[in-house]
Amino acid sequence: MGAYFLRKLLQSLLLILGVLVLVFMMVRFTGDPVALMVSREATAEQREQIRVSLGLDQPVPVQFVRYLGGLLRGDLGQSLSLGLPNSLLIGQRIGATFELALASLLLSLAIAVPLGIMAGLRPGSGMDWLGRSVGLAGQTIHSVWLAMILILVFAVQLRWLPSFGRDSWQSLILPTLALSLGSIGQIVQLTRSTVLEVRRENFIRTAHAKGMSAQRVAFGHIAPNVAIPLLSVISVGFTYALGGSVYIEQVFAWPGLGSLLSNAIGDNDFPLVQSITIFIALFAISVNLITDLLYGVVDPRVRLGR
Repeated sequence: MGAYFLRKLLQSLLLILGVLVLVFMMVRFTGDPVALMVSREATAEQREQIRVSLGLDQPVPVQFVRYLGGLLRGDLGQSLSLGLPNSLLIGQRIGATFELALASLLLSLAIAVPLGIMAGLRPGSGMDWLGRSVGLAGQTIHSVWLAMILILVFAVQLRWLPSFGRDSWQSLILPTLALSLGSIGQIVQLTRSTVLEVRRENFIRTAHAKGMSAQRVAFGHIAPNVAIPLLSVISVGFTYALGGSVYIEQVFAWPGLGSLLSNAIGDNDFPLVQSITIFIALFAISVNLITDLLYGVVDPRVRLGR
């Protein structure tokens, strides 16, 4: 287990380094960062002052090393448009984004896992048709389009729920519904296909031959085997919710990282955009590392390379 942990940790560290290099270079390859930050009326002297204050007058390798040193000290730089440390701005918004992402994930699991299991246990039934329909809808309906429909129906016409802000628990309902549909479709399809596959295994036939009830076989043999691939889906779903929140938070004026990133892009706030992008990427890598370690605990064959 120790060797497996070290191997996965090393892979994650290398991936983090690759992400840092990629984000750092992509921002600079899109053009002169100073030209993106200042107005066209800015003088050459003003541009040079900003370039020097941000360290952009140094060679790119020197800039990268300085940026890595700042990250190791917890320094993500300072927002140009707001004049505050990027770490402070991210800290103020991350709670709202986690709240929305977690609510979306929990709703997805509560709906998709039971539906996928029932659809897989009864292929060709009405429940199977419902599961396949929900899975298809989740993969084809765009979350932003769904958000607009939800606002039109429940906020504008029926006036049951608020359409923007984070004032009460009711404000969480519509963005959670819009954000969770994609994850629901993905989890339903994976759960259904996994159940169908496990049902054909020899140990399931043996359990039935021993006279075990269908309920005991489902919960005692099928469910544990479904839980293993669901680990990866849960991690991907949570990361997807964080990424998808960029659009959903804008639609519902949800005060999270997504709306902060969108505003930073609109304001040409290059340091803040870079910091938020790297933060989300590091979080996704961390979630993936935890998932890999859980895989090794749940299924010993994974850490043995089988």
